[in-house]
This record gives sequence, structure tokens and C-alpha cells, in this order.
Amino acid sequence: MASTLLPHVARRLEGKVALITGAATGIGECIARHFCKHGAKVIIADIQDEAAHSVCEDLGSDFATFVHCDVAKESDVEMAVNTAISLHGKLDIMVNNAAIGDPPKPSIINNNLADFERVISVNLTGVFLGTKHAARVMIPAGKGSIISLGSVCSTIGGVASHAYTSSKHGIIGLTKNVAAELGRFGIRVNCLSPYFIATPLSMNFFNLESEGDKQPGVYSNLKGVVLQQEDVAEAAVYLGSDESKYISGHNLALDGGFTTINPAFGLFASSQ
Repeated sequence: MASTLLPHVARRLEGKVALITGAATGIGECIARHFCKHGAKVIIADIQDEAAHSVCEDLGSDFATFVHCDVAKESDVEMAVNTAISLHGKLDIMVNNAAIGDPPKPSIINNNLADFERVISVNLTGVFLGTKHAARVMIPAGKGSIISLGSVCSTIGGVASHAYTSSKHGIIGLTKNVAAELGRFGIRVNCLSPYFIATPLSMNFFNLESEGDKQPGVYSNLKGVVLQQEDVAEAAVYLGSDESKYISGHNLALDGGFTTINPAFGLFASSQ
């Protein structure tokens, strides 16, 4: 791991401690790797034990620690935060990344309560619990950065399922409300909302097949660029670093302008 570290002057998270939920795979894993590259110590909180252990082994025990954590269970989230404190004496950055999807049933009549509650319990209640317990240890420290992963579904409708969209909209409201509360303690609370990325979750939901480096069959407003997990990780580094010291209550959209337009209507309408 030491060989992959950036030069000291370029490490934007040097000396910081971060807890990242859902960091065994996908976007969360990519964020964990970027954080370590920038000098942070990371706690990987996930239910995927084997994958998480593999990531920690690759990053090195000096940089990464795994804690089994179901974000829908408060005791698990509390223990994950306590682990960061016991190992490193502080928690500088909390990244609420863990999320799940549900079967794509377009008709609300065909949606069932169990699926809806399951998605909300992870995607929204899990963010609430992560934020709550991060705040518990950040308030005495008088500083901290809490970052929650939203989606283009955080601000518009019609893209994903009712449960998933509701959960991501809820994250925006929670972010703004907690930012309003915790500002007086020097704690920043922000949301990071990426556009479609070809992760297993999104590919399964939209029933898409991989097309290599190309964006698989989805509309893109910003031509010539494909959003990658690394782009989300870089944005998370920014929100976790002191470079964003006066940014709080903000939803940073990484969507190439997708949520600002109706692609089928208007002066710049696309035939795609």
C-alpha cells in the first residue's frame, strides 16, 4: 500500500480517520481506496465479510480495518463508530454509502410493503443511524465531515423504483436538516449524488448488459465523458478534505447536467 501513496504534499486527507459503509465493493470500495491513497485511515463497514477482508488485506492493516456492519441495525452502526474511536481516537469523516435496490415494479399497486420497508431501512434509516453516531463522537471534537451518497433519484422522479427514489429524496432532507443543527459544532454535512454508474446494483435494476467502457444504453447529457466510480471517489475526497471547509448542507450532483433538463423537450431537446 505504501507504494501507492501520493507524495505527502498531495495527500488531501493526511491524518484523517474515515468510516465508510458499504465499502467492500463498488463505489464504497473505490472511495476507501482513494481515501487511503490520500493518507486517511479507513474503517470499512459492510455485511460482505469476505470481500471486505480482501480489500483490507490489499490496502494493508496500517490503513484499513473491517467491521461487520448492517446499517439497518443501530447496534452495528454504533459498534463501527466505536471501533474507529478505539483504534484511532477520533472520527473525521463519515461516509454513508451502503444502499440496496428493489425489484423494478413500475406500478405502485404491484409494490409490496416488505420491499419498500427493506429499502428504506438500509438506504435512509441506515444513513440516519450513521449520521447520528458520527455526530455523537464529532460533537465533542468540534469538527467533522459527514457525506451521504444520494443519486440523481434524490431530486427527480421517474428514474428508479418508488422505494429507492423515496429513500434518496429522504437523504437530501436529512442532510439539510442535520447540517442546520450541527453547523454550530463545526460539523459539515453534505450529500453526493452521482448519475448512472455501471455497478452491479444499477445494472441488475435496469436489466442492462456491460458494454466495456461505454455507458450501457442510458441517456447522457454530457457527451464524450462517462462517469466512473473514481469520479465519485474524487468528489468524496473533496467533501472530506479541508478544501471544502465552508461547504455544508449541499447536494453535489455528479450528473453532467442531467437533472437540470428535460432531454425530450425544449430548445436543446435530444432525439436520443
